[in-house]
Amino acid sequence: MVSSEYIWDPLRRKSVRNTPEEAVRQWFISVLHEGMKVPEHMMGSEVALKVGQKDYRADIVVYDRQAHPVMVVECKRPEVTLDQDVVDQALRYNQQLDVKYIAITNGPKTFIFQRQADGWQFMEKAPLWEEMI
Repeated sequence: MVSSEYIWDPLRRKSVRNTPEEAVRQWFISVLHEGMKVPEHMMGSEVALKVGQKDYRADIVVYDRQAHPVMVVECKRPEVTLDQDVVDQALRYNQQLDVKYIAITNGPKTFIFQRQADGWQFMEKAPLWEEMI
């Protein structure tokens, strides 16, 4: 039996400590799967990245059918303001991933951006996985 100290991560296939940020990550995994129709096997949680000499972990990465990253998601605790620093963090991960979509969320607020020729554009509506790939 799993206590409330832990939450099931379907992507890592194990129980993980239920921190405020982890709760947001698990909630957004369900948004991706149920709302945006991303198959669970096309997502990764806590994906290790190396940018320059530094090691990072992307909260969630969404992949296309050829296992190329198409979206990186940065999750924060609900009380964290989604500001330029959070966007910059996701953009740093994108140096390694080269995705078409970036999402940042703290639970109450979520912003999704699509890469355009001239930069990143805010999306009014979350894309479906079939649209992303």
